[in-house]
Amino acid sequence: MVQRQRPYMSGIFVGLLVVLSLHSGCTAPPPPHNSQPLIGGQEVSEILKRAEAGNPDAQNRLGVLYSEGRGVPQNYLEAKDWFKKAADQGHADAQVNLGTLYSLGQGAPYSDHMALFWFQKAAEQRNALAFAKLGMMYERGRGVPQNLIEAHMWYNLSVAYGETRAAEARTAVATRMTAPQIAEAEARAKQWNPKQR
Repeated sequence: MVQRQRPYMSGIFVGLLVVLSLHSGCTAPPPPHNSQPLIGGQEVSEILKRAEAGNPDAQNRLGVLYSEGRGVPQNYLEAKDWFKKAADQGHADAQVNLGTLYSLGQGAPYSDHMALFWFQKAAEQRNALAFAKLGMMYERGRGVPQNLIEAHMWYNLSVAYGETRAAEARTAVATRMTAPQIAEAEARAKQWNPKQR
């Protein structure tokens, strides 16, 4: 009689092992899902150290890493926080980056008003990308009334300050404008002064 119970007990024991192994497989932590290549822990650590010490270049760089998910998990809220710290110190690139997050609603509430605010702050420092972003806002009527003359003017300034990609946008806007409007936009660009705005 005892010998007949042993196979039964072995079956229970094997079944219990199977159930436990299945159960433990369900609670194992998932594999990492970040497929972005890391730029190196030491480099990120150094940027973080400088950012936490208040360096606006490092704060902007850390914001870029968070927004792109390079070396750190992608996190638009973290990106916004670091861009804001640098932007508040007058870092023009961070101001453009922060405005971009607002214009896309990433890590910040969607707000054309806030995007314009930060793009204008950077434009006051003659930031070429900020000029292009303002051109786009005026071209599309985002946060401002649509105004192709203003759009063309901002694209002109962007190109003049080295943002060659803005030339294509300026050309596209010009196809929807009259010759006098284009002349006015070009004259405004030549006379533009951040202190007059």
